[in-house]
Amino acid sequence: MLSSRLTVFLRSTLLAVALLAAGCQVAPPVQEMSDARQAITVAKEAGAAEHAADDLDAAEKFLQSAEKYLNTRNYAIARRDAVQAKSKALEALQRSEALQETEN
Repeated sequence: MLSSRLTVFLRSTLLAVALLAAGCQVAPPVQEMSDARQAITVAKEAGAAEHAADDLDAAEKFLQSAEKYLNTRNYAIARRDAVQAKSKALEALQRSEALQETEN
């Protein structure tokens, strides 16, 4: 009897965890999109268009892709591309700052 109760409890717990995990992917990646946009803006202000154009272009393309997937409600891919956009923008920022330091 204890074994069947334990089995029911474990199955119920597993189902709840699965539903919770699925629910996390349903929400739009609002924070990730905002972070990516802000990182691109900061990189541009730091001169990345001149000093790290390839990374900045990649960041903007990832952001465009994220926006496309956001509009089609494919939130998992939108989230992934937004995170990539932020990462590329930060690379552009770092490269731009490093190149400007060597020029001075």
